[in-house]
Order: sequence, then C-alpha cells, then structure tokens
Amino acid sequence: MTRAPSAGKARDKTLVASLLRWYGRHLRDLPWRRTKDPYPIWVSEIMLQQTRVTAALPYYERFLKEFPDIRVLASASEAKLLEVWSGLGYYRRARQMQQAAKVIVADQGGTFPDTYEGLLALPGIGPYTAAAIASIAFGLPHAVVDGNVIRVISRLINEDGDVSRSATKERLRLRVQALGEAGAPRRFGQFNQAVMELGATVCAPRNPRCLLCPLQDGCEARKEGVQESRPVKAEKQRLVELEMAVAVIRRGSRYLMRQRPADSILMPGFWELPEVTGETLTDDCFAGLGIRRGEYLGGFRHGITFRSYRGAVYRGTIHGKPPAGYRWVAEADLTEMPISTVARKALKIALQTKNA
Repeated sequence: MTRAPSAGKARDKTLVASLLRWYGRHLRDLPWRRTKDPYPIWVSEIMLQQTRVTAALPYYERFLKEFPDIRVLASASEAKLLEVWSGLGYYRRARQMQQAAKVIVADQGGTFPDTYEGLLALPGIGPYTAAAIASIAFGLPHAVVDGNVIRVISRLINEDGDVSRSATKERLRLRVQALGEAGAPRRFGQFNQAVMELGATVCAPRNPRCLLCPLQDGCEARKEGVQESRPVKAEKQRLVELEMAVAVIRRGSRYLMRQRPADSILMPGFWELPEVTGETLTDDCFAGLGIRRGEYLGGFRHGITFRSYRGAVYRGTIHGKPPAGYRWVAEADLTEMPISTVARKALKIALQTKNA
C-alpha cells in the first residue's frame, strides 16, 4: 500500500510548484542559462560570486571569446588571463580557475567531472560552486546556498540565528535540500536557479516585494511581520577611511611602474604606479621612493574589503635610477598587461588632464 506524503512534504511540493511556475514566467534571459555545458556555467558561477549580474555580463562574454573552452584556458598565459579578468577584482578566482582547468585537462582528458565530489576536488570550487554545476549542468540533487538563497529561506522559515554561523547555514541548506527533493527531484538545477532568481529580483534585502512572491503564503517571517529583519547577520566590521597618493611619472611614452610580487596578498603579478597610503599623507609622502610630488591631477575613491581610500593623483618627478622594483613601461604595452584598478583610475585621470 502506498503511503500518503506527509503534510510537510505535500506543502513543500505546493510551494516549489508555485516557485517554478513563477520562474518560468519571470526568469531573466541570461547567456549561461541557455546551456548545459559545465564550462560556461562554471565561468558564470565564479564571476557572480563577487560581482553583480549586470557588471559580470560583458566580462563573461569577453572571457568566453578569449578562452572558449577548457583547453584554451588551461594553456593561456597568466598575463593574458589577468588582463582579460582585469576590473572584476578578487583575482585569485581567475588563477584558481586556470589551476582547475589544468587539472581537468591533465587528469580528466579535458572533460569536466560529472559528480559533486569530483567537482569539489578541483581548485577554487567549494560546496556552493560544486552544487551549482552539479545541479544545473548534470541535474544532480544538490542544494545551492548563496546570499540570495540564504535570504529567501531565512524569511521562509523565519530563521532567527546568525547566518554567518556554520550551524545556521547548514540548517538553511538542509531546508533548501528538502524543498528541492520534495518538489523538483528531477529539476534540481531549475529549482536552485529559481530560488536564486527570487532572491535577486523579488525577495530583496530591503523593501522585499512580498505581494509578488510565489512563496508568500508559506513565508513565516512575513506572517510575523519581520521579513525585513531576516536574515540575521553579525555586525559588520567598521569601515576604515584612509588616504592614498599615486604618482604618475612619465618619460617620453613610458611610465614608471612596478609589478607586485608573486607572494603579495592582494593582486600578485599586477602592475601598479608608485603609491603610498596612510591615515594622513604629507607633501613629501613619496620621499621614501626618491620621488618628488608635483601637480595635483585629480581624485578618486577606492574600496577594498573594509578599507575606503580617498585617492589623489599627482604628477611626479624622479632623478637618476628608478627605485628598487620599478622600471619604465612603454605606454603601448599597457593594454596587454594586467594593471591594478588603482593604476587604471590614476592613468585615466592623468590622460584626461593631458587632453584638457
């Protein structure tokens, strides 16, 4: 005799059916949703970890044009890889992608692993990315838990635990897994994307559009009127304000620059102009590099994690040999080199001033 599903499972099936109907009508037409090929899906997931969809789109298209398959990515030079990635930030992601590509080519014959465990074993692929590729490309039943999913499920079950804690995240993951298994066991990839899409477009961090939500009847936080206070997050680290001065020193068609060491924590291998930072900077802030500060060219803002920099760009002069680690770089070579974001901003300001 077949046993009737529990009330909880039946309720979950109803919720998921409503979610999938909504997704079918409202999903955004994004290029990585038009394929089951794990390679472009992987590229999109890595890019979207730290980047908004609208900002990632041109980078995604350019990346696939330059590196159309796993073998091309594996054999590319690091300089070319970083140049194509430049502007997205968090460059460790790009390096780990290439490391994973080399493993896939060397150990898998260029074929992506088709199991969650095989994906998880690759460099730079954690539980979230492995679940995304496994479910979307291969239809495997693994729940994806990103910021959007955490927000949706925290509100759905009225989770009052701190979502930065591992125990809370695991509780939410198990709830998403149960929903998918109940309502979309053979469409887990579509289910995962639907939850993420809901969080990105309707279940927003502020002013969620609850009346448009397909899960509104089952949302416990909405019933209690606390949806805007979910998810619960630990207090963020206080933003630190710092000053930054950048010197643009030019001789003919060459700029004084240096390449960051390979063991740098931030942006190893990228090229930068002479720069100094601190709480306050004096007129002789470049003296330690043997550089004299000249005309002020303009300012910019720059943020890295919890640090906010108020940047100032100056013309600089130097006599004699460049300081240790610096060399003259031809302007024509800059387009083929990985340039730091700060250097790009400073060079743009210098060029605008020159042409004014």
